[in-house]
Amino acid sequence: MLLSLVVHTYSLRYWFPAAVMLGTAPAYLLTWAAWRLLSTVLPARFYHRMDDRIYWVYQSMVLFFFENYTGVEVVIYGDIPKTKENVVYLSNHQCTVDWIIADMLAIRQNALGHVRYVLKDGLKWLPLYGWYFSQHGGVYVKRSSKFDEKAMRKKLISQTNLGTPMYLVIFPEGTRYNPELKKVISESQAFAAKEGLAVLKHILTPRMKASRIAVETMKNHLDAVYDITVAYENTMDAKGQRQMAPSMPEFLCKECPRVHVYFERVDVKEIPPEPVFFRRWLHDRFELKDKLLTAFYDSEDPEKRCRFPGEGQKSPLSLRKTLPSLLFLGGLTLPMLLTESGRKLYVNTWIYGTLLGWLWVTVSP
Repeated sequence: MLLSLVVHTYSLRYWFPAAVMLGTAPAYLLTWAAWRLLSTVLPARFYHRMDDRIYWVYQSMVLFFFENYTGVEVVIYGDIPKTKENVVYLSNHQCTVDWIIADMLAIRQNALGHVRYVLKDGLKWLPLYGWYFSQHGGVYVKRSSKFDEKAMRKKLISQTNLGTPMYLVIFPEGTRYNPELKKVISESQAFAAKEGLAVLKHILTPRMKASRIAVETMKNHLDAVYDITVAYENTMDAKGQRQMAPSMPEFLCKECPRVHVYFERVDVKEIPPEPVFFRRWLHDRFELKDKLLTAFYDSEDPEKRCRFPGEGQKSPLSLRKTLPSLLFLGGLTLPMLLTESGRKLYVNTWIYGTLLGWLWVTVSP
């Protein structure tokens, strides 16, 4: 009985925020759809400007749960610019929480509404979210020989021609680093050795296509590339071996007390445009990431382990930036659930929003 109560209480730590985030999605989508309809008679830049604001509302509500609710401590190494910039954000990739880390940094620059992702193609089938991410300026890509360079360029050019603020998040490894997947790691290391590149231990060999196309296509629109290295505490076993990074449910269950983020800004003018030199530049950046993560996980000095070199600054997120969005979206959702007609609208939004989204991703290139 006591064990069941403990398990039930533990699961509520995840199910409550998950229910709120998913439960407010229809109200969010209806708000966006109303604006999309109204903005058809306006210049496109007006639509994108308000779309960014609507996106900010939802994502800041998400951050309420991932930061304020969990109480996670965010430690940042390096100086994040206080003003918004048009950037490509390059990060190592370990888990789905990495998406949220990008939001955590963006909100500290008041750029949360400008976050757009380069995502693997299969995620476009996510109900409601998959379709909307593309509408917001995200790019879906396939791996290796199926990568559609022309489609990505077209999408980015359409955004830059409108002057759309850009905070484009890319994970160049192409998949998550999982220390338990030895075969994936060994194949990545073998590929690096074959190509004459440095073999990496705590990170996978980066793929350059999406990053190069993004920087090249938007070179006159971008200010910088943000080179981000992320490490999660509480991811080492009793023997000091690295374990899997937390999943979203685990993170919401407060299993990660602290996130370390190493931030470096690279001026876009410093990045070589030629593919062969860009590839070397990108791998060099990931070699530096690997050294940071090696220091984090493998340092022989216990005081230097579980931290990056240099001085990190704790960066708490004010409730003023997240709680109003939670109250606003909750205020839109609750009235829908209290009446029969509202509940029908709510359910139909989930059903038809998902079906229309799937139809769109089926016919779109």
